Amino acid sequence: MTATPAGMTYADYLKLDQLLSAQQPLSDLHDEMLFIVIHQTKELWMKEMLHELDLAIGLVGDGRFAEAYKAMARISRIQAVMTLSWDVLSTLTPVDYLKFRYVLGASSGFQSAQFREIEYRLGLKDPAYLAHYAEGTGERARLQAALDQPSLRDVAIAALERAGFDVGDRSVPALAAAWLEVYRDANRWFELYELAEKLVDIDDALASWRHKHVLTVERIIGRKRGTGGSEGASYLRSTLDKRAFPELWALRTDL
Repeated sequence: MTATPAGMTYADYLKLDQLLSAQQPLSDLHDEMLFIVIHQTKELWMKEMLHELDLAIGLVGDGRFAEAYKAMARISRIQAVMTLSWDVLSTLTPVDYLKFRYVLGASSGFQSAQFREIEYRLGLKDPAYLAHYAEGTGERARLQAALDQPSLRDVAIAALERAGFDVGDRSVPALAAAWLEVYRDANRWFELYELAEKLVDIDDALASWRHKHVLTVERIIGRKRGTGGSEGASYLRSTLDKRAFPELWALRTDL
């Protein structure tokens, strides 16, 4: 570890000149600043989530479950903070937003490469999203790597296999049956049981984030199409049942 440079200030360490100059409203309307800050903050939190996911995937892959729990708990807490931030954005009324919406052009949160990467790293690996990012771009390369590499779901399934559970064809019913054995004898398989509950925490938090996102969009723009050409709230509603670990939800019916 290198010594702290002499004379370094708080602003130097956090590079506040660059950070605080990154908010560049394209209109002279007061409320555009809030819109920019909210979305930039979300991207920073997603960067941290990816940082923690990388650690968690490696640790679970190595069977070091207890060490992975801190990173996984941190991911859930970050998601909770991101969900609460929708309440701040909802102070933006429809009238306020429509005054500057035109400056967004074709940009849309749908285009967030980091959000897609989070989905891939969790285990929601829909390759169709690659088509939204041009060949040769950094975003495309990161998403392709996330698609190709083991996800958190992949390493959790591998942990089941190492413990001797039959995961069959890795379909949701086969995986649910394997996890059901863990839950029915939670004392014996306590580490796997705890791992499963941490995974559900993350999935639960992601579902809450999606739900609050839909409500906020409907509150501000109703059923209008999104700025990037997406179906807006209708598209967001179609994602509400997405689960990164569907087998862990399915088993509960038979428990």
